[in-house]
This record gives sequence, structure tokens and C-alpha cells, in this order.
Amino acid sequence: MDLSLTIRPGRGCVVVQAGGVLDLATTPDVRERLQQAVDEGARHVVLDLAGVRLIDSTALGMIVWLHKQLVQDGGGVCIAGARPMVRTVFELTSVDRLVGIYDSVEAAEDSLAADAAP
Repeated sequence: MDLSLTIRPGRGCVVVQAGGVLDLATTPDVRERLQQAVDEGARHVVLDLAGVRLIDSTALGMIVWLHKQLVQDGGGVCIAGARPMVRTVFELTSVDRLVGIYDSVEAAEDSLAADAAP
């Protein structure tokens, strides 16, 4: 399995930092960890994909699933730091219309903070 995954608290969110490949072989483990984070109260998730080299349709489906999970509880998911090839996959599949895509984790956190401000 070619994947590293770290989950840490961010500013008003949970940051999930992934590295390697998000595909059919690795996505089930990632989804399980994301479900754990949601079960533990995460409502806003930033997926830091700066270290992801490749993403497939299974991972895209997982991101859509996560979006639906979080939106029903008033939250959401953002993508941060996606490499050009990964970003192109989001654009070609229109996933970029569903979730925010930012150049950095800090920009995603700033956006979440602005959305939460009264």
C-alpha cells in the first residue's frame, strides 16, 4: 500500500494529510479513518493532498461521500494543496464544483473561518 495518512486538529476543522496514492487499494482505509473523525465530532475537514501523486474514481467517490456526510450536519470538506494532475481530475469530474479547492491548508482554514464568522 502506497499511502501515508495523518489526521490532526486545524483551525476550526480537522486536517487530513495524505501522501502517495489514493486508489481502490487505499481508499477503504482512508474512508474508515474519515468515518472515525466524523463519529468523533468533525464537521469541517480539510483534505491536504499536497503529497498525493495519483487519485482515482474510488477516491473521488469517497470525497463526495464525505461531503454528503458533513453537509447534512452543517459542515463541509475542502481540498488543499492538490498537485496540478490531481487538481485536473477534480476539474474534469466537476468535483471542484462540489468542494472548495485551495492552494494551501492555511487558505482552506481561512475560508472556513470566514464562512463561520457572523
